[in-house]
Amino acid sequence: MSDLKPPSPAVLDKYRGDEVRPLYTGRVRVQGGVTGHGRASGVVVSDDGALELDLRLPPSLGGPGGGSNPEQLLAAGYAACFHGAMNLLASRAGLVLVDACIEVAVTFSRDPIDGLYLLSAEVEAYLPGLDSSVAAELVRNTERVCPYAKMFRNGITHVVSVVPTAAP
Repeated sequence: MSDLKPPSPAVLDKYRGDEVRPLYTGRVRVQGGVTGHGRASGVVVSDDGALELDLRLPPSLGGPGGGSNPEQLLAAGYAACFHGAMNLLASRAGLVLVDACIEVAVTFSRDPIDGLYLLSAEVEAYLPGLDSSVAAELVRNTERVCPYAKMFRNGITHVVSVVPTAAP
């Protein structure tokens, strides 16, 4: 018997407070690997050891492939979060989802505005057996709830700093 179970739809209840209330922080470290370049030969490891994988440039960016890359990792997080939020909303609405699937594509592009780079994302929801208008409403509501969708829509608070000591 598995200990795995989805969270309660009660996690959708509105938070009432004056400040952001952190619930969980995922932390990873990337080091440069053989080339000293995180994107080309990096190794990513989570602080709890649950995630450890090699990063490689995909062939479309001139690399050999054979490892994951930041766009895949971001797409995986987005797809998992969107899928989870959608299932919570469906459960709360009394909908039964059968073989629901979320596919996310994150694209790394050149930015014509500043000449540098940008990311974009496309989300596709596969909801077999669900009436199309019900499916559209569920996806629309999921987009309002999913923090990844909110991040892509509104941006994200972030802080970048230099730490004056060597990494542990």
